[in-house]
Formats: sequence, C-alpha cells, structure tokens
Amino acid sequence: MTIEPIRHLVVLCHPRSGSFNHQIAATYCESVRACGQVACLRDLYAVRFDPILEYIGEGPELATLDDLREIRRCDVLTFIYPIWFGLPPAMIKGYVDRVLGGGFKPDRDHPRAAKPLLAGVDMLGITTSASTDAWLAEQGQLIALREGFDHYLGTVFQMASTRHLHIDAVVEGLDKLYAEEQLERVREAAKEICATALHAAHRDEMSRLLGKTAAAPHARSPGPEHPCDA
Repeated sequence: MTIEPIRHLVVLCHPRSGSFNHQIAATYCESVRACGQVACLRDLYAVRFDPILEYIGEGPELATLDDLREIRRCDVLTFIYPIWFGLPPAMIKGYVDRVLGGGFKPDRDHPRAAKPLLAGVDMLGITTSASTDAWLAEQGQLIALREGFDHYLGTVFQMASTRHLHIDAVVEGLDKLYAEEQLERVREAAKEICATALHAAHRDEMSRLLGKTAAAPHARSPGPEHPCDA
C-alpha cells in the first residue's frame, strides 16, 4: 500500500524575523519532517503578503493562485501567530479572506462551502501572547478565539478537526528554560497531528482499495513542483 507524502502547510505571521513565533515555526517544521512528512512554510511577512481583498467578481484573485495551489495539496493546515488585542493579526484575517475564501460564495441557507478546498484537512492553531492564560481566560479571549476562529473555519470549510495550542507569557527576554519547555509542547503537538493525519491517510487508502469510496474525502491536487517539495 503506497500513500502519498502527507503535507503540512504552515502559515506564519509575525513582523520580526527571529521572533519566538519563528522559533515555533522552525521547531514545528523540524518535527513534521522527523515524522517523515512534508512541511511547507509560508511566512506572510517574508513574502509581503497583501491582506487587502479586492472586489473582482466571482473566482479567486490571480495573486493568490500559488497559495491556493498549496492549500489544495495540504493535509494539515497550521497557523502560527501572536494574539494582538484579543484577535489574530490583520494579515491572518486577510489570508483567510483572500486565500481560504477564494471563490467562496456565502449563502443564507447553506453557510458551508459547497466544495471546500479544506474538506478533510486537519487544522492546528499555535498562538502566543504576552498576557497569561489566566488573564485571557478571565476576559473570555481564548474561548472566543477558538470558537470564533478555529471552530468556525473548521465548520464552514468542513475540516476533519481543529486544534489549538496557546503559549502565554511570551515577552522580551523570555527565559530560556521556559522557551524550551514551550517548544517541547510544539514538538508534541506536531507529533500528535502527524499521527492523526497518517491514520486518516491509511484509512482513506484502505477505503479506496476496498472500493468503499471513489476517492478520499480530501482529494489533493498534485500540482507542479514547488520549492517546498525539496
């Protein structure tokens, strides 16, 4: 039984190169590759991603076609970003609007996407904040973020699962021991979602071989060669 390599699209959003969020992204990608899976990093600031959605009628914008190609190929979508004022950065929201929502037509009676690109995909959100978990919980921010962002996207785009790992008290001069403890949490989260994706891939391949389904729930587009394939 041959299974195509499982692909993780890692969307990173932080304005300062060398930030703790960048360390998280590097650690996550290393852990994914150590599991024998593929990690493709999309650093939104590094590529100067434009979050502004322009009205062009139906269909996705040409500027987002490369991003859409990677979305079609991924089995796991991972967002890594800081929480600012209780919300994801505007660039993350712009990515959702322009890329995930490319060609999506909302309907009052059928709010879910008719043919979602992310159907069957697992999503993981890894966030950081200077505030502590206790303070954020007191304000209801963590629940609001998970319900209003993770769960909502998972429902609308019919994803297989959504998970969230939050790392609090991330400030300048972060204690090295604390930082390493949190990076170990990232490694564990990566291993867990790798195992989930691998299990799903085996299940879908077995279903295909046994003739139970015509295709896997998330039929990936092979697409052209991409630097992330290296």
